[in-house]
Amino acid sequence: MLKKRLIRVLVGAAIYIVAICVDIFAGINHWFLFTIYLISVLIIGCDVLWKAVRNIVKGHVFDENFLMLLASVGAFILQDYREGVAVMLFYQIGELFESFAVNRSRKSIADLMDIAPEFANVVRNDEMEIVNPEEVEIGETIIVKPGERIPLDGVVLEGTSFLDTSALTGESVPREVSVNEDVLSGCINNTGVLTVQVTKEYEDSTVAKIFDLVENASSRKANAENFITKFARYYTPAVVMGAVLLAMIPPLFIGIGSLDTWSEWVSRALTFLVISCPCALVISIPLGFFGGIGGASKCGVLVKGGNYLEILANAEIVVFDKTGTLTKGTFTVTEIYPQGICEEELLQIAAYAECHSTHPIALSIQAAYGKDIEMSRIKMVQEIAGYGIQAQIDDKIIYAGNAKLMESRHIAFIPAVSIGTVVYIAINNVYVGCLVIADQIKEDARDAIQALKQMGVKKTVMLTGDHRQAAEQVAQYLHIDYVYADLLPGDKVEKLERLFEEKSLKGKLVFVGDGINDAPVLARADIGIAMGALGSDAAIEAADVVIMNDKPSRIATVMRISKKTRNIVIANIVLAFVIKFAVLLLGAFGIATLWEAVFADVGVAILAILNAIRALRYKEKSY
Repeated sequence: MLKKRLIRVLVGAAIYIVAICVDIFAGINHWFLFTIYLISVLIIGCDVLWKAVRNIVKGHVFDENFLMLLASVGAFILQDYREGVAVMLFYQIGELFESFAVNRSRKSIADLMDIAPEFANVVRNDEMEIVNPEEVEIGETIIVKPGERIPLDGVVLEGTSFLDTSALTGESVPREVSVNEDVLSGCINNTGVLTVQVTKEYEDSTVAKIFDLVENASSRKANAENFITKFARYYTPAVVMGAVLLAMIPPLFIGIGSLDTWSEWVSRALTFLVISCPCALVISIPLGFFGGIGGASKCGVLVKGGNYLEILANAEIVVFDKTGTLTKGTFTVTEIYPQGICEEELLQIAAYAECHSTHPIALSIQAAYGKDIEMSRIKMVQEIAGYGIQAQIDDKIIYAGNAKLMESRHIAFIPAVSIGTVVYIAINNVYVGCLVIADQIKEDARDAIQALKQMGVKKTVMLTGDHRQAAEQVAQYLHIDYVYADLLPGDKVEKLERLFEEKSLKGKLVFVGDGINDAPVLARADIGIAMGALGSDAAIEAADVVIMNDKPSRIATVMRISKKTRNIVIANIVLAFVIKFAVLLLGAFGIATLWEAVFADVGVAILAILNAIRALRYKEKSY
């Protein structure tokens, strides 16, 4: 479509140049010249003329197409054929720039969204069938070969491989997956063959939800876009009326009855109309927000609308969930402090003592040990509620538990000050060391909090259902200002309501979470940000912004993009108003001709468009 339009404008422009040359050098018949110019303007602006006529029939008179039609027809009536064609030619040049910019913005999102699976290899009756992903049901088994895109969300039954997740998360580093690990639709299988059990139907899969987010993103207008829509509704008829008055009233007092006087003021009125066309504003503002959404998508952040991008620029309070948002949500042994024995022996003793437990802490110790446990060595295991475990391994009595267990057995120990849950170990009433088990803090979480504060966020808060001690340790490490722990989902909403009272009139409150229990808070906040890669469906649905790679640093990224986009939009508004009103005055006094008017209108539009394209370009900071 864009290519055809470009060819049509070039053909019309070529005829226009021929007409000018004939007019200057040949001096041929007036009607013949009129015909050549008319053919030129019809070829160049046929779509504009058609839209203007169609909108007039529908009752939508006052738009940029009507202004262009009026200016072009008026110029022909005044026998200013060159100016009449020039109006349409330069307007079309501006429209081509706009189309190019929009296509570039759409392509940036389309590149990210080019993740639609074309087929699925389903195992049915011990044979592999190639079917449409929409035909695969939950529980069925699919085969994903190297180089293929994963068609549906599922869990790996067999095989190990490295996945290219860049289309979803923006991350270039491949992710390793193996048996019992979840895989998301849209990722590319790089190496081994994977056997995957489907856990979601296609319409509920990650790739389908991303498509839905992108399709709806441009439908939610920012306040600046709504302002321009309302502004144009009143502005356009006002300038048309002003042009009519400019053409009719001055000739009644200056050079009464003179045809030249009427012609001069009608020409000024047409110039006034061309200058007044608000296309620079109408084009560049939504394009700026669309470019911002495209720039964010390149970084693996999906913004559901321009209004959310605009609100993010005014973020004043940022509230975080802890588990899965600032931490990875998986318990691991992070530190080992042996006392009188080696690390491996301390870990082995702890794993044997915890071998019968299914508690996440016990499982993390067993995973860290990673070896088979000889059950014959374990003579006795007794759980001491609220304290820990007493076990007999070979001929040794083992105590594994918290500080209260050590104190109750009068065992001297060295208290640990690390972040996480501490398991103290004693053999025959002698302290031999401790293990620290923690929900690991995400690598970029601390830098993310610092970046937010540098960008003007006045308060950072953590709301979590976790124990106060663990929450305060994480908050202290990350330099979060306030922390509220031991909260139920209803408690989080209550705390959020109180935080709303602490922000300024224009300030906005942002909540970041990932769990089902975060959905009510995400919906209540001014802006809800969900961690999309591991987050729950309810959280992603309730959120306004989705971070596809679960990195907290992307919060600062999308806020920078929002501020950049806002600055671009404001610059475009100021540029358009200042230049237009200046040239409008010049046109009304006859200083600016139709040529200057065309350049002023199209020039402002092109400058605004080029400025808006900058929103697509964002160089991300590394953490």
